[in-house]
Amino acid sequence: MGNFKRTYYFPFKYTVPNYIDNYVEKNSFFKRYLKFIKRRFYIFLKGQNNLEVLAILPEHQNILWINISASSLGDSLMDLSSRVMLKDKNIDLFTDHKNSNIYENDLFFDRIFTRTKDVVKCTYDLVILDSYSTRSVKVKSKLEPLTPFLGMYGYFNGPEVNRVLFSFQQMNNLLGYSYSQNQINKIARTSMTISASDQKIVDLLNLPIFFIAIVIGGEWKHRTFNKWALVVKELLLKDNNLKIILLGSDNGKLDEKKILDQFSTPNLISYISRLTFNQTAEVISRANLLFCCDGGLMHAANSFSIKTISLFARLEAEMQLTLSCRSFPIFDQFDMNNISVENIMLKYDEAINYDYNHPGS
Repeated sequence: MGNFKRTYYFPFKYTVPNYIDNYVEKNSFFKRYLKFIKRRFYIFLKGQNNLEVLAILPEHQNILWINISASSLGDSLMDLSSRVMLKDKNIDLFTDHKNSNIYENDLFFDRIFTRTKDVVKCTYDLVILDSYSTRSVKVKSKLEPLTPFLGMYGYFNGPEVNRVLFSFQQMNNLLGYSYSQNQINKIARTSMTISASDQKIVDLLNLPIFFIAIVIGGEWKHRTFNKWALVVKELLLKDNNLKIILLGSDNGKLDEKKILDQFSTPNLISYISRLTFNQTAEVISRANLLFCCDGGLMHAANSFSIKTISLFARLEAEMQLTLSCRSFPIFDQFDMNNISVENIMLKYDEAINYDYNHPGS
């Protein structure tokens, strides 16, 4: 019965940044236990209880990875980041439609499926489930009812963790701990592959050789910074020849108008809501520096080791970044808008002087 602890105990021997204590404090024993029982029973109901394995073996060459629990593009990039450790395997991905475009032409996934009826029949040796949620188990039992499976999160459910490090450390565990904790900490980061067609579209934009990008807009009020116009003003005061490119989706249009109405300079360009996520990521990959809030495009920037000044609220930077990220983070406990423009510009000075002071870094 004590197995219910698997809902908040790490399934591997190493630790990663987490808010487990907060989770246990706020959720009763009964609530945590009920989550475990519900998932355990559903696995039994679907006839999967004897198919769970605890390791990825050399004979597991053809793998189906089911990832439908990631709620956002950023979460998907983090949860699937450890696929780089399976480069010697043939891996297909089943995921939500809204996340699927990120992995077009991916170096590690062979085929991408978003509907069960579209899955091409294949002899899989193993199924990787993002978690043991009823939704994931239902899809697995429909697509591969007799194939062994294991879970990335498994029964682990609830506590906030650094999702990139969790993904890498769990994969490290499943592969038999080929890496030490320090080695994982140094290599763990998200990854993206941009298609040749998207690269050509960005080529046609004739981007400046040197430019700074700013991601504006956001979905959550406390994670949407509303003072980018003041940052642009300070940047142009420092260097009125500086090339600045605004990036983002539809939720950045109001801030875009505010900024473009205020500054009439050919050095300020906006591609708000004009590019796909992958095309925007390609623009970011060519930037010298990115200003951004915690979000999907920040994780895209980390994929390309782009230097970022990243803003965080409520969820601390160590919960989203790893040692391989070239980030200069700023955190506020409640709301990003409590972060001052002055502090952002101090981070900017630190960031642009970093490579000068650390040649070859």
